[in-house]
Amino acid sequence: MIQNAKVNLSEIATEMDNPDTASIDELSTIDMLKIINNEDKKVAAAVETALPIICQVIDVTAKHLRQGGRLFYIGAGTSGRLGILDAVECPPTFGTEPGLVQGIIAGGYDAIFRAVEGAEDSTELSIKDLKERGFTNNDVLVGIAASGRTPYTLSALQYGKELGAVTVSITCSPASPMEKIADYAIVVQPGPEVITGSTRLKAGTAQKLVLNMLSTGAMIKLGKVYGHLMVDVKASNSKLTERAISIVMKAACCDRSTAQTALDESGGNAKLAIFHIISGKSIVESKKLLEAADGYIGKALRHSMKNHNQ
Repeated sequence: MIQNAKVNLSEIATEMDNPDTASIDELSTIDMLKIINNEDKKVAAAVETALPIICQVIDVTAKHLRQGGRLFYIGAGTSGRLGILDAVECPPTFGTEPGLVQGIIAGGYDAIFRAVEGAEDSTELSIKDLKERGFTNNDVLVGIAASGRTPYTLSALQYGKELGAVTVSITCSPASPMEKIADYAIVVQPGPEVITGSTRLKAGTAQKLVLNMLSTGAMIKLGKVYGHLMVDVKASNSKLTERAISIVMKAACCDRSTAQTALDESGGNAKLAIFHIISGKSIVESKKLLEAADGYIGKALRHSMKNHNQ
């Protein structure tokens, strides 16, 4: 069981003083912004150093999702909100079921909008939250915490590990307890914050970039992208409907009328419409071929062409 211990801020990289921002309160607005912008520039370079481990996480996540598992993000405060943000964007962007990628925050729904006192210090609450969602060893658990020491998130990773699930940590301070527990430890070190300890800044940006990579990379691996187009986009509003038409036109190199007709026939399924137009197969046959190719348009087209030439 994870024991709460007194936090020593001197051991946490994100709590260090930043000499480059020591007098930021005395600067003109434009000079203040230049400093913030210069600090932000350090984030992408810090994420780059973690690409090898991020690559491994994407591959193992895609494997588990393909086998019926789910992806869970869990964290407190800013970290928890970032996980929720990434999770809720997956259904409209990639056409996933809402339960495939889930974000859990310490304190529940109310904590999305305001701090829930004491929630992040609970070592039992995260386990309860995971159990309520039926978390299993076939799922992937990503714990997010800038310090790598948040009790709520730390206990979640410990619980996931005890179940035999894949556990991942995303932290911004090296040699943290979360890093030591997780199967895959993503450590991104953007350096001290502009405002000491305000990890919604550089650390939050770093976490967001990593989460973008994890979900996007996994979805690409699942065939939800063709070329650079999000072909599983869910046309749930007028903007996304227009985007679906544009995606079909680009992918299938066709005019708007052809794209619109194919989308109507496919029930708004852009991927199916694209394959139908390019292959010349019926909607029914196109659907069968795509399913046989695990949803990959390119793979289905190659199989279709190979069979045609035989």
